[in-house]
Amino acid sequence: MDLQELSLAGRVAVVTGGSRGIGRATVQLLARLGAKVVINYSKDDAAAAEVVANVNAAGREAFSFKANIARLDEAERLLKATLERFKRVDIIVCNAGIWEGAAVEELSEALWDKTMDINLKGTWTVCRAAVPILKKQKSGKIVIVTSTAGQRGEAGYSNYAASKGGLIAFTKSLASETAAWGINVNAVAPGWVDTEMTVEALGSLEERKAIAADIPSGAIATPEEIAGPIVFLCTEWARHITGEVMNVNGGAVLCG
Repeated sequence: MDLQELSLAGRVAVVTGGSRGIGRATVQLLARLGAKVVINYSKDDAAAAEVVANVNAAGREAFSFKANIARLDEAERLLKATLERFKRVDIIVCNAGIWEGAAVEELSEALWDKTMDINLKGTWTVCRAAVPILKKQKSGKIVIVTSTAGQRGEAGYSNYAASKGGLIAFTKSLASETAAWGINVNAVAPGWVDTEMTVEALGSLEERKAIAADIPSGAIATPEEIAGPIVFLCTEWARHITGEVMNVNGGAVLCG
């Protein structure tokens, strides 16, 4: 294998949910390997601006684009802006998502719909807008961030688990549809990751330590440890991989 095939020089990547956590780490690694990056976000202008500034300070090109990707027209605007700025699109990382839940009898219709809109529909809208571009180029990499919850379920988070399970089925379906055009579609399934979202949900350090103790590796992943496999799937070393779900969870799926 040629080490040059790990380079992303000349490639253009779009990362949804790119202003924090796994998305931010993915943006930074894509840029380090030479890609120009579009950072999609929905709320935090300051966080998105900081990521862009960090990428630019390292001598790479990036810009941020605020869009509610639960709407198809917003996803189409995102891809249009990317083409206008960089003239092509090579990589799509569908990372945007929320993690909120409740016992099924207490789960509101509003939260169910919000979860599906952001986690599942938001991935479809971006892929719906991007696939015609990638087909025309006869190449492209799509990486979808799902979760071990989508494979194992998660008590108290049936909405989240259902959305992530849907992403796994969507990944495999889209891979089958697009392989003939040289497009690779894969998913990465993290377990627990030390992101802002996890800290907000769990709160105490003691609770995070207790979770880490139940993971065979004994640790909660860092965002960078998830970004690595995501970006690997964006390189030419992964050109013969499509329709796969890569578990990156310290062995958590081994626990039943």
